[in-house]
Amino acid sequence: MLNFWIVLAGLILLGGLLYFENLENTAGKLATKTPLSALFIVAAVVQPHTDAWLFSLILLGLIFCLGGDVLLAIPSERTFMLGLFSFLMGHVFYVLAFLYLSSLSDWFSGGPIVIFAFSAAAFLWLRPHLGRMAIPVLAYVVVISLMVTGAYAVFRNPELSRRGALIVYLGALLFYFSDLFVARDRFIQPGYINRRLGLPMYYAGQFLLAFSLGQLP
Repeated sequence: MLNFWIVLAGLILLGGLLYFENLENTAGKLATKTPLSALFIVAAVVQPHTDAWLFSLILLGLIFCLGGDVLLAIPSERTFMLGLFSFLMGHVFYVLAFLYLSSLSDWFSGGPIVIFAFSAAAFLWLRPHLGRMAIPVLAYVVVISLMVTGAYAVFRNPELSRRGALIVYLGALLFYFSDLFVARDRFIQPGYINRRLGLPMYYAGQFLLAFSLGQLP
């Protein structure tokens, strides 16, 4: 029942965030985005969990992503760079969590080849528009691709709950694809449509990763 109220509160805050995004109202965005992102941390904390190490890694990933969310809501190049770094660190902790849950052999199956091929195509799409941001963005693309690879490895682990592993994989994929809209908005064609599509995907992904703690290991 608690998860229901968390999701309901999240939907209300997401609606408010999209409203302020459409208005380009920075104060309104911060007032809705900060508690919305804090809510996925609350979601993680209240899940029943028995593995303290896994819980700590996922929680740290969520905390760094909260920091990234707040920083990206502030329109400046410096805060964008700091936000990018904060998200990169969040992905590092997700990668460590997925390494903990999976067999290393599953990281070298056919799935990762598809993931990295798609990421390479996305980077080539962005490259002409990046300028001096090319190296930071490339680093981020590599790390988020590793994160999705790790989620795929978790999904392939037959020893885990099928429901929990699927939640992890779907959460990672939604996070990954939401970042394509962030990149499009930042570097190619700014517009509300990017946020209207990307933000629901992003928050769905983060909440799924938080709720996965109640299903794993």
